[in-house]
Amino acid sequence: MTKVRIAAVGTGYFSRFQYAAWNRIKEAEVVAVCNRTRAGAQEVASKFGIKQVFDDFAEMLDAMTPDLVDIITPPATHLAYITEAANRGVNVICQKPFCETLADAIKAVEIAEKANITLVIHENFRFQPWYSKIFDEISGSRLGELYQAQFRLRPGDGQGPDAYLARQPYFQKMPRFLIHETGVHWIDTFRYLFGEITSVNAVLRRLNPAIAGEDSGLVTMAFESGLLAVLDGNRLSDHSAENRRLTMGEMTIEGSGGALSLDGDANIMMRPFGQNQTEKCEYQWDNIDFGGDCVYRLQRHVIDYITGKGPIMNSGREYLRNLAVEEAIYRAADEGRTVVVDYSKVI
Repeated sequence: MTKVRIAAVGTGYFSRFQYAAWNRIKEAEVVAVCNRTRAGAQEVASKFGIKQVFDDFAEMLDAMTPDLVDIITPPATHLAYITEAANRGVNVICQKPFCETLADAIKAVEIAEKANITLVIHENFRFQPWYSKIFDEISGSRLGELYQAQFRLRPGDGQGPDAYLARQPYFQKMPRFLIHETGVHWIDTFRYLFGEITSVNAVLRRLNPAIAGEDSGLVTMAFESGLLAVLDGNRLSDHSAENRRLTMGEMTIEGSGGALSLDGDANIMMRPFGQNQTEKCEYQWDNIDFGGDCVYRLQRHVIDYITGKGPIMNSGREYLRNLAVEEAIYRAADEGRTVVVDYSKVI
């Protein structure tokens, strides 16, 4: 079997989940790793059995001629790295947040499309197994006509001057934080579960003076179906869970057929309309690494696509729709009014 040859750039906190997941996919092999410091690349290479290390991205691509590059670096690097990969005809998985601005993200997608390479955004929350189960419950019509939904984001990691420094210190300096870095996960997940978003309202604020961007807020989203959803985000508050980073909060969905809830331990409960008793929705999931092994599930999905075994989700072009919603949310917060999502620049 000819394996998909993968080169990766980035060795930060979250990258360890990606390297570990690649090692579990038999059709793939990470042949090289790059980091701005060679020592950082060598540390990751030693841990995950990667043979080649580089401190120059273009040099790595030229030397290794990979089939796919995994960009696991902050947004400021994305456009340049995607351009280098496209110039060499190399397919790309790019970490989110995708680029620093919508304009740069559009440029990156256009460059990839012109080069006829695959560009996929590493947006893994929709691959968390509880959302796959909720999608099945919605598709099976158990909830009937959907009325309203809410996610309460409560990771409890945003208090004090040392907030985020242990894992992802660049969070403190992001001028747009709650929505651009974190809330975009639920923009994408809501679109996966409920369809397209047509308009938004938002109130955003910064509670922790140690960071540059907003860290709490309320966002309401209206959908083509008529459903209304609320993203209630506060990174300083927590929720009840054995591992508060597992689901990072709690969800409720209400429809004509009943109500569904997701708790912090990934339990899904269903209460049929008109009844007082709830029933647990049983499903299988693996408590491995981050978010129910969602990193592996996403990377498995990409390899299946590259090897001709299925369609792709979260292509660069498709992901731009999430960023159009994000832009509308910030505009709604700035202007204090309902904003209709403008998809005209991203289709």
